[in-house]
Amino acid sequence: MRLPLWCWIGAAMLSACSGYAPTADMAGLDRDQVVARMGPPETTRQIDGGTRLEFPRGPYGRHTWFVDLDASGRVVRTEQVLTEARFTQINPGMSADEVRARLGRPGEVQGLGRERGMVWSYRFENPFCRWFQVEIALDNVVRSAGYGEPPECVRREPVFSR
Repeated sequence: MRLPLWCWIGAAMLSACSGYAPTADMAGLDRDQVVARMGPPETTRQIDGGTRLEFPRGPYGRHTWFVDLDASGRVVRTEQVLTEARFTQINPGMSADEVRARLGRPGEVQGLGRERGMVWSYRFENPFCRWFQVEIALDNVVRSAGYGEPPECVRREPVFSR
């Protein structure tokens, strides 16, 4: 029995999306079950007697999921961390490691001219075309943080030639 190509494509797309976000019923699952559902984490951190698994969905994704496991390796919490509430916690003087612990991996990293450091950019769910950016100095300390406009949103004036 042959199925049309579009059926196969649709099924593949649905299965690819199934691991994007944690499901509501993840509490109590172990690490292997989480990885089976979401794929391997990008980063694993030790936190307060447990473990945090980080799942950034980028670079153009607008979500980063933290899945916290207790000391026995069971899920106790899941959270999408690319939110304005989290962004307000990022302040000048913080270390780059503290930013990573609060927001996860940036979607894009750009170097600044004259070796002044770099800018970490995080796309996030919002009604406007903007992202959150953190300027990291060469000593790995936050110099500034705020909102910017991603390149795909910059409007260019049309060039007319005669």
